This record gives sequence, structure tokens and C-alpha cells, in this order.
Amino acid sequence: RNWGLNRDFFHLLGELLQDKVMVVFVEDAAGRKVAGALNLVGSDTLFGRNWGCKNGLNVKHLHFEVCYYQALDAAIELGLGKVEAGAQGEHKIQRGYLPTLTYSAHYIKDPRFRTVVKDFLKQEQQQIDYTLDVLNQELSPYKKSG
Repeated sequence: RNWGLNRDFFHLLGELLQDKVMVVFVEDAAGRKVAGALNLVGSDTLFGRNWGCKNGLNVKHLHFEVCYYQALDAAIELGLGKVEAGAQGEHKIQRGYLPTLTYSAHYIKDPRFRTVVKDFLKQEQQQIDYTLDVLNQELSPYKKSG
């Protein structure tokens, strides 16, 4: 799937956001683009959003280099306070990206369905809090203070 990320999308993104767009490209030996990551620059945060590579390309650790290490380097160079690598992925922890809570807001028109979703989210919140604590305590690559 291309999720609507076609040439027109990228032209519009560049036109509207200009220097707030940071793209990392990887070229093969012949100079052809074979992988890349799209990042958006905020006032204090670099937001990693999309990544892709040529079908069949299998280069060990390429995803981490393009999406995480290059983002960290860019954030440091730009004087940004943090890199937000996006939701999901326990594999990010060993690379220094500890999980944090994220929030979203949705309007659910049907009041019955809204109640069902609200009840589910209350239950899910307990599991999320527990999982977040365990991941941060057990898998963090950072030395504990004290």
C-alpha cells in the first residue's frame, strides 16, 4: 500500500511545510534511491512518520539507521529536545526509545457505541499502565539512578 503517499502528496507537503519536512534517503551504489524515511520537524521534537524501501531489499539494520539513528543525529544538530519515533514496537526500546503514553481524540456519534468504547478504554488503561511500567523497568537500556 502507498497510503496516498504519491508524488502529489510529497509536492504538497514540501510546499506547505517547507523546512519542517526532513527526508532521509538511502542510495545504492548506482545512486538510485532504495529506501527512505519521512520526518516532520516540530518546535522541540522530530516526529518520525513513514519509512519504506525497495521491494526485496534486505539490509541488516537499515530500518534502524534510517528511522532512528539518523533522526537522533538530526535532532541533535537542529537543537531539538526529543525524537518521537511513533507508536508501537518493543524493538525500539533497545535503541533508547522508551515507551510513553500517547493520546488521541475521537468523536463517536452513536451514544451507545460511545459508552461501549469508553468502558473498554477504562479497562484497557489499567493494562497499558502495567505494561508501560514493566517495559520501562525491565527493558530500559538506561542505567537506573540511585
